[in-house]
Amino acid sequence: MAFETLSDKLQGALRGITKKGRLTEADVDVMLREVRLALLEADVNIQIIKQFIADVKEQAVGDKVLKSLTPSQQVVKIVNDELTKLMGAEAVGIAFAATGPTVIMMVGLQGAGKTTQTGKISNFLRKKEKKNPLLVACDVYRPAAVDQLKTLGKQLDIPVFEKGVAESPVTIAREAFAYANEHGHDLVIIDTAGRLHIDETLMDELSQVKAVVNPHEILLVVDAMTGQDAVNVADTFHQQLDLTGVVLTKLDGDTRGGAALSIRKMADVPIKFIGLGEKLDELEIFHPERMASRILGMGDVMSLIERAQDSIDEEEDAKLAEKMMAGTFDFNDFLKQMKMMKRMGGLGSIMKMLPGVGGAGKMPDVDPKQLARTEAIVYSMTEKERKEPNVINHSRKERIARGAGVKLNDVNNLIKQFTGMKKMMRQFGNMDERQMERMASQMQRGGAGAGGMGMPGMPGGGNRAARRGKGKGRGGFRF
Repeated sequence: MAFETLSDKLQGALRGITKKGRLTEADVDVMLREVRLALLEADVNIQIIKQFIADVKEQAVGDKVLKSLTPSQQVVKIVNDELTKLMGAEAVGIAFAATGPTVIMMVGLQGAGKTTQTGKISNFLRKKEKKNPLLVACDVYRPAAVDQLKTLGKQLDIPVFEKGVAESPVTIAREAFAYANEHGHDLVIIDTAGRLHIDETLMDELSQVKAVVNPHEILLVVDAMTGQDAVNVADTFHQQLDLTGVVLTKLDGDTRGGAALSIRKMADVPIKFIGLGEKLDELEIFHPERMASRILGMGDVMSLIERAQDSIDEEEDAKLAEKMMAGTFDFNDFLKQMKMMKRMGGLGSIMKMLPGVGGAGKMPDVDPKQLARTEAIVYSMTEKERKEPNVINHSRKERIARGAGVKLNDVNNLIKQFTGMKKMMRQFGNMDERQMERMASQMQRGGAGAGGMGMPGMPGGGNRAARRGKGKGRGGFRF
């Protein structure tokens, strides 16, 4: 998750007050000192920190909060609301042209991931907005920049307009816009050149490209791991080019978070997209309220739902749900669920988006090697063994273990867990809603996971699966 250290520390600060039935101003002051330290370590601008602390305290120490029945909950809500406000209050989308092609100009320093984000955004807008994009290679200085964009275009099956490195970026941009008009492209995304640092030559060239194509959006790509430096870069580019938005990259690691919490306020530029990984589909619209909830461990159910809608075949999922509840699913179905989970970012990513799971010390370790071993075991089975696990005797287990490169005990454990999960699902299928809720609650308290009756080979997860309805909607793939 993005800026995990900041998240842990802010949640720790708030956890201290949530354990108290009543709050005093002194309690709030202690909490705010910890919040201040967490923000400083995250490289958030000092002026922003001072204002943030003052705004939270002003609301948190009033009689209406401290004398209420749930003061700690109200303080947490105040912190959440102020974090949301700090990052921009609400999502800001792309301003599409009323007529003709929408032109997006991508700018930024060298090494921030500008070319990759150009490909990601084109892919995102093609899927989400049904656009017909054209990528334009205007970075004629960086070695292999044109080839990199052409490679991305080939991977995404999106055309790239390029004139090599002999023409000027201004000429290429002008001709690309004319080409888009002639060939029915309603979205033009221009990958411009970057530098290792901001200089007059860079800005002059970008200004000339801007004057030629009159872009609807000028998006600055910045590396979230650079912290406060990202804010300085955004401020300088904004003064020169009048940016319309920022794309924050590398938010999949434990970044300091200063950029995400400072750019909107300091540079007066909204964050429009966030990059959450290296894959070309790992891009999200930036929702301040959702990010605030993630940081404070409240989950992000809306983003999880959207990810599920993009990743899961609803009809296939409903069939799997019915088979799970009837206790008739097999290892082929299990493989399908593993693939669905991978498309959604994996179990760890999913769990962190669930309220109260990602940051309360309940998140199980997800070992990718264990998942790979589990998958290898299933692939080592014959088709008959996958469909009818009860035929797997000792000699078959030994053969499967050799084929998967694992120990016999690993195969035994997987089959045992799989059998236990089938039994549990069959029990759920025969229960009414109240009985299911009661059993799910008991299992959660008992910590049943992969070693008990959770999803085989996957820490946790399986328990919530059965609790949420008998094959209705997306019931087969629930966590």
